[in-house]
Amino acid sequence: MVNDFTRGLAMMRKRDAQVREDGFGLVRCVAADHVAELSGAYAAESDHGLRCWLLELLGDARSPEALPVFAGALTSPDESIRYWSEKGLEKLDTKEARRLLWEHRHRHA
Repeated sequence: MVNDFTRGLAMMRKRDAQVREDGFGLVRCVAADHVAELSGAYAAESDHGLRCWLLELLGDARSPEALPVFAGALTSPDESIRYWSEKGLEKLDTKEARRLLWEHRHRHA
């Protein structure tokens, strides 16, 4: 049986915008239980929009396990990827996440 995470992730890759949104909603509901899978999906994904969504979902999960993904994305040349990385670190709100944000913001001030 396919779980909501697997089904939702597959839906997020469809052409129909409503199906994609519905898939995002399914994954959002279970994101905290699938941080490792979301991180792996982010690393393997080439579609820009889907990569941004995956970072958003990782932020919603609020798991320290996602910290390395956010740290790597924070140095991306892509503004959208950096934005979602910053939002994820803000939601994570751990000492290490705050340190990374502080360092990033002071380097780019």
